Amino acid sequence: MNAPTQTDAPPALDRRLLSIASVVVLGSFMSILDTTIVNVAIRELSHSFGTSLSVTQWISTGYMLALATVIPLTGWAADRFGTKRLYIGSIALFVLGSALCGLAWSATSLIVFRVLQGFGGGMIMPAGMTILSHAAGRERMGRVMGLVGIPMLVAPIVGPILGGWFVDDLSWRWIFFVNLPIGVIALYAASRFLDRDEPKPHHSLDWRGLLMLSPGLAIFVYGLAETAAGGGFTRPDAVGGVLLGLALVVGFIWHARRKEGALIDVRLFGTRIVGAAASTSFFFGTAFFGTALLLPLYFQLVRSESALHAGLLMAAQGIGAMISMPIAARLTDKTGPGRIVLVGLSMTGLGLLGLTQIQSDTPMWMVEGMLFLLGIGMGSTMMPSMTAALSSLQRHEIARVTSGMNVVQRVGGSVGTALLAVVLSHQIASVMPSTGVQESGLAGARAMSPAAHAAILPALGRAFGHTFVWALGVVVLGLIAATFLPRKRAVHNTEQAAAATLVD
Repeated sequence: MNAPTQTDAPPALDRRLLSIASVVVLGSFMSILDTTIVNVAIRELSHSFGTSLSVTQWISTGYMLALATVIPLTGWAADRFGTKRLYIGSIALFVLGSALCGLAWSATSLIVFRVLQGFGGGMIMPAGMTILSHAAGRERMGRVMGLVGIPMLVAPIVGPILGGWFVDDLSWRWIFFVNLPIGVIALYAASRFLDRDEPKPHHSLDWRGLLMLSPGLAIFVYGLAETAAGGGFTRPDAVGGVLLGLALVVGFIWHARRKEGALIDVRLFGTRIVGAAASTSFFFGTAFFGTALLLPLYFQLVRSESALHAGLLMAAQGIGAMISMPIAARLTDKTGPGRIVLVGLSMTGLGLLGLTQIQSDTPMWMVEGMLFLLGIGMGSTMMPSMTAALSSLQRHEIARVTSGMNVVQRVGGSVGTALLAVVLSHQIASVMPSTGVQESGLAGARAMSPAAHAAILPALGRAFGHTFVWALGVVVLGLIAATFLPRKRAVHNTEQAAAATLVD
């Protein structure tokens, strides 16, 4: 009588699995923290090195380009060298790049070292999720992904706060030096708690695919960054970068559909579950990272908050995510990811619907309530959609799909950041009067006199509300994609679960 109940109940998270999850969370937090902590220091770096903002913005863009370039290699590298070696090597390269960034003597040297740092950071998250997927098995996947998803939502909140504090009270160099003690602890924990796995390469490196996908993603991200910097698709290098990058990515997809052992097995993404999960992750990444750009700007440009205070005001979103993510992870293992993702995206949509009505004088408690609702929704969306994809795979397929899902989410984030930056810049330019300011868009708003800024404050608030409409539209597309996710928990008997965990 008791045997069926024991079989149907999801297995508990044992001490060994929690230790592995802690190692992955530590590395993931360090990697994601670095994508946001630098943004608040861009102006200070420009002043310190005596360069223009158009140059120093490459400190962030170069890092994103490196991430986009190296992530597709993760699946092959995990097969070739083993996931433990890959994870430790990635963290070591990231720590080395962080130390060199902190010692940089010029903007050029810092940009180069940031690229090196990105090469290490790009593989940390997909390698870590591969390790966790192997250790957890299918029936504990949701709860484990919930644990590793926490830094993905908390780090973007903590980053601006830490960055503002370092710039104001210490030195911009600590933005990079802070990674050193975290990295050393992560390296020690990884060497002690992660199981040694033997490399079992299934395929040789797909050089043709690599020469199309990695440069294609990098050029595409470059085009998006230049589009956002220029305020729209008006510069030839921006338009050319986007089109050339897309052409290379489409060429890779055509190549990968016909080649056995491609860099990313795009045929797996043609299945209903993986394809729906990838589409959901893309739209979620677009809305999440785009909104993460808008909210601090609203606090600074409209509510005249400092960078540090803007980061503190973002904490409500992180609190909502931390509350909902463990609950969503447990429910995913019990009921399946489809229902959880639909609820999460609906909550996110409600939060964004409220933000579309935001004004310059909206009570701050209402804004914080919308951010909390956004956090609840985002914490219920990110990792359940990843769980849906990974729980339908065999062991040897996980590394390549994990890297593919990370590419999809990173590209979605780049699209969201660029798209909403362009929309916001156009909205602000349309409400700005002729004030004698040479710049337009965001730069013009920052350069205006206090009196002129106060005069357009109501229109400036409405400009943000109109921009949030685009983010809401993206979430609606994500809801459509999420309807194809499974809404029942996949039940495997003991032998099937063991086979899924131990295969290969």
